[in-house]
Amino acid sequence: MLKSTIVTETELQLPLFIKGKVRDTYNLNNYLLIVATDRISAFDVILPNGIPDKGAVLNQISAFWFKQTSDIIANHMVETVTNIKQLDVYLQPPKRFDYPPYLAGRSMIVKKAKRLPIECVVRGYIAGSAWSEYLNSGATCGINLPKGLQESQELVEPLFTPTTKADSGHDMPLTPDGVVELVGENMATQIKEVSIAIYKFAREYARQRGIIIADTKMEFGLDDRENLVLIDELLTPDSSRFWDTKTYQVGKSQDSYDKQPVRDWLSQTGWNKEPPAPELPSEVIESTSARYKQAFYRLTGQNLK
Repeated sequence: MLKSTIVTETELQLPLFIKGKVRDTYNLNNYLLIVATDRISAFDVILPNGIPDKGAVLNQISAFWFKQTSDIIANHMVETVTNIKQLDVYLQPPKRFDYPPYLAGRSMIVKKAKRLPIECVVRGYIAGSAWSEYLNSGATCGINLPKGLQESQELVEPLFTPTTKADSGHDMPLTPDGVVELVGENMATQIKEVSIAIYKFAREYARQRGIIIADTKMEFGLDDRENLVLIDELLTPDSSRFWDTKTYQVGKSQDSYDKQPVRDWLSQTGWNKEPPAPELPSEVIESTSARYKQAFYRLTGQNLK
């Protein structure tokens, strides 16, 4: 049965590889251990409260999609940690330690890869910042769009709108030439084709389960043979906009299966979007947790473990 212990910080007896807004990644000899915490960020600021079970949702939904898309492209996942004793396989007795129980369900062992400095964003619907940009210029990310589009409208073809991968602050849009400068022409073409293929596959899969994937972002790296592999997280509520097909209406902003309650509450407080962020009320925390878990169940048909 899933335990709803809120985990916002991890301190493992392993070398820390990188600490992100949500994930803490540790060196595990020839592999990495990625731990999805319950931290939540909004407007590029980590909030003081954690969201119960959020890390488990992110970890398990990524694992689900990695398996579903493995025929499209290889990924870095080796296995998810469902039992903490699995770590014994990767650590010799002198380096073993008392693994915290919270690792089960929210952590994943992955192969190391050289991360490419690009956020690969694919948009199937016009929403969010893309909608705001379209209203101002008739384009988004430098791509001219047809006149007369409405908010949340489905696009004729998905758009590939990559950005830089910033370790802090905001990601910046990348032109096609900018992507080529970073990774080369062949790799740029491959990244775009694979990103759109993954999005199209996931969009059709999710539609059958009553969810619209409006847009998503993914990351890639190179394995030890310089082959492209999918890394980080995949098609989670943190990296995607999930809408309910039953309530979807063109011409307005949609309710999302993500941290929308958090964004809405923060906007109503008048917070200036600079640290420190205010404490979230219990009802916002609970409703956000419920949305994450509902998205997982509807997409996978499974309960969290």
